[in-house]
Amino acid sequence: MIKIYAPASIGNVGVGFDILGAAIVPINGDLLGDFVTIKLSTQFKLVNKGIFANQLPRNIKNNIVWKCWLKFCQFIKKNIPVSIILEKNMPIGSGLGSSACSIVATLVAMNEISNKPLNASELLFLMGEIEGEISGSIHYDNVAPSYLGGLQLILEDSKIISQKIPHFKNWFWIIAWPGINISTSEARKILPKQYTKEICIKNSRYLSGFIHALYSQQPQLAAHLMQDFIAEPYRMKLLPNFLNVKENIKKIGAISCGISGSGPAIFSISDDICIAKKISLWLKNNYLQNNIGFVHICFLDLKGARKIG
Repeated sequence: MIKIYAPASIGNVGVGFDILGAAIVPINGDLLGDFVTIKLSTQFKLVNKGIFANQLPRNIKNNIVWKCWLKFCQFIKKNIPVSIILEKNMPIGSGLGSSACSIVATLVAMNEISNKPLNASELLFLMGEIEGEISGSIHYDNVAPSYLGGLQLILEDSKIISQKIPHFKNWFWIIAWPGINISTSEARKILPKQYTKEICIKNSRYLSGFIHALYSQQPQLAAHLMQDFIAEPYRMKLLPNFLNVKENIKKIGAISCGISGSGPAIFSISDDICIAKKISLWLKNNYLQNNIGFVHICFLDLKGARKIG
């Protein structure tokens, strides 16, 4: 029996639409993500558990885990009957890479139980394919960090899909999910089909400047450049009072703030734990819409998907 954990992630990281992604882990030692427990069996079997298991489709063939199992077997051209327990701890449509957590954990588990027929690049390619089927387009900014850990730059080259890039160890990432859901495919449809040349140039300048600031270790410059001109202006209408929230947490002392993936989760950054705790408390009192929403102060999870136990 093998148990795999895959961490939650922040897609886009503000400035890098479909190009940047960051895996996260709460600083209190809790694990924020999905677990998959797998063992060989006579036929495919799936049991759903976890906090958000009730959000999963009742038809097994609509479950991400079943799709991952089928795709994996097709990819290696061999049927591997397994029994799987999915512990669904990430809310669907949260903006924290919920589907990526399940995809990554399942495919890593399938690869482990099958004596690793796929290398890391092949696994990541397959993860992106399945994520694309669910969200409407192939993108790696959640599956890559959930699988490989850290802050990932998505290259989508034929040989190199993603690479880990530097980060700031003293940054606290405060993430808040308000307790409501947004469909990733719907959040992508809301974006314009075309952008002006000026917006494209501005976004390229900020993204390249952000990458430069990481490599030259200029945290203030990096934080300033974490601005989203591609998705945030259109998606913010889907989030509860986003502009007011952003303004208030910046007044508290956040050095950056943005929408996590498609939303409605948001992230903010502080380099001071006291300020991070104040931001966390403010978000709990003002951004959460119900008692299932949550706020976590996180570091970047540098390990990515891994065996548990």
